[in-house]
Amino acid sequence: MPDIAQAWEHAASRRRKILLALVAASAILAAELLSYTQSTNNAHPVLHFVQLALFVVLFGWVAAGFVTALMGFRVQWRPDPHALSLAGTASQTLSGDARTAIIMPICNEPAAPVFAGLRATCESLARSESAGLFDVYVLSDTYDPELRARELAAWSSLRDQLGERCRLYYRVRQRRTRRKAGNVADFCRRWGRNYRYMVVLDADSVMTGEAITKLVRLMEAHPRAGIIQTAPRACGVQTLHARIQQFAGRVAGRLFTAGMQYWQLGESHYWGHNAIIRVEPFMKHCALARLPGSGGLSGEILSHDFVEAALMRRAGFQTWLTTDLEGSYEQQPSNLMEELQRDRRWCQGNLMNFRLITEPGLQPVHRAMLFTGAMAYVSAPLWLGFLLVSLSLRLLEPQASTATLFPWLGMSSTLDMLWTFTLALLFLPRVLAVVAILKLGEQGAYGGTAALIKSALLEAGLSALQAPIRMIAHTLFVLTALTGLNLEWKSPMRETQSILWSDALRRFMPVMTVVALALFAVFQSHRDAVWWLLPVGLPLLLAAPMTVFTSESRWGQSLRHRNWLLTPEERIVPPVLVRAWA
Repeated sequence: MPDIAQAWEHAASRRRKILLALVAASAILAAELLSYTQSTNNAHPVLHFVQLALFVVLFGWVAAGFVTALMGFRVQWRPDPHALSLAGTASQTLSGDARTAIIMPICNEPAAPVFAGLRATCESLARSESAGLFDVYVLSDTYDPELRARELAAWSSLRDQLGERCRLYYRVRQRRTRRKAGNVADFCRRWGRNYRYMVVLDADSVMTGEAITKLVRLMEAHPRAGIIQTAPRACGVQTLHARIQQFAGRVAGRLFTAGMQYWQLGESHYWGHNAIIRVEPFMKHCALARLPGSGGLSGEILSHDFVEAALMRRAGFQTWLTTDLEGSYEQQPSNLMEELQRDRRWCQGNLMNFRLITEPGLQPVHRAMLFTGAMAYVSAPLWLGFLLVSLSLRLLEPQASTATLFPWLGMSSTLDMLWTFTLALLFLPRVLAVVAILKLGEQGAYGGTAALIKSALLEAGLSALQAPIRMIAHTLFVLTALTGLNLEWKSPMRETQSILWSDALRRFMPVMTVVALALFAVFQSHRDAVWWLLPVGLPLLLAAPMTVFTSESRWGQSLRHRNWLLTPEERIVPPVLVRAWA
């Protein structure tokens, strides 16, 4: 009879083989259909080959996401016997050796909301029966003197409020190297030997004392667990953009998270926050060196979390994702420009991580994570390239666009059918997510069945409008990271305030101008092709007004009052969030 570790490893290996087989079969089928369309005209073989190669890669990427969501749909009401479970840990008594540090690395953050969220976490933790096991550290890399003074004042005030209920420490790092990873490493060198575990928070993280205590119990119950990552609920920002993202994460996002847990099991993601780490192996095995060379893909590792998870697993410790732990929260960017600013950093970090894919000793699944992390952004220029190649062929070979294998389906061409099938795979996870909520009887937490369906349609529509903007932005990020060019893309530091028209126009006017000229040129030469381009071109023409509109809190709050985009955390706000927002 295999032990628990062997059981989950065998299950994971079998499941990943099934995933790869399904993705490969889907890509091969799509390639066969597209090849038939191409076979009707061989006047431009190079363009046809590029189109086919791009489509196979992209369709495989879409299929992998769909199958992951499908598995997440499956485990919503059929719990995975191999997943890390909270069952059996509720009555576990924690020993005095399970000392845990709660660390919050910050750098030039607004002090008031940071310490408000931390206060809520500390007060909740102080009410837990194991409060004496925990110490809380604010690890500041702030170099702005005014912000640092505000941090110090906020820490001193919070420490006085908490008194003996919670031990709260504040450290300013004088030598700021390697960003957040260096900040955490500095803590480990100074105080890591005093703790068995550490819970890592971001500046916008809020966690309940119960959730933190459960994480420690899970670590105690699984001595080979090196990292346990929670699935934070996004909430707290009322702009339309943020509420769209919060709803998407709460509805469709949980299917993808559950699906990732299904494939990965004990070799899972670490997202850098709202997670618990076993300190000793982290200190011993997860130190990060600079990537050699010059240019944008060298130097300090930016997306350290994926790499640290891979190194922890290489050392023989498991990394788990738990999706059934309540009480872990974070915030979404309040507007599209802020999201893109964050994505640029993530893009460069994930492309840097791809250089480590051949690092000796890494498990295949973590190599796959490094690949998918890069692919999440590289897919944008691939989609753009595929659109441009397909447009070129449509203009050069208009007669070939009518070839079809299945005339009874009502499609004008096999290529149109493939587009439809691809879009279906992209949007079906949203349908499955709504069905899962209805099947579990949870629609009341989303405002009822009608409100849930209307909100899902609104989110899908707005996400489709924003997708071309993200595609162009991510393409620029990839190109600048690969070439080493410096592209400034900074959103104004306004927290949840509206984006000004002047800011939006300054950022998007170059793209809007290029798209307008391109559409005009295509209209002059081939008017029918303009209709084919409008689903992508029109959102890009409206990038600035769409960004301004979705950054407005009044629209987000107005929809909330009408039960649109409602999430369970908005319908009944958890006490820890009430305290954080007070």
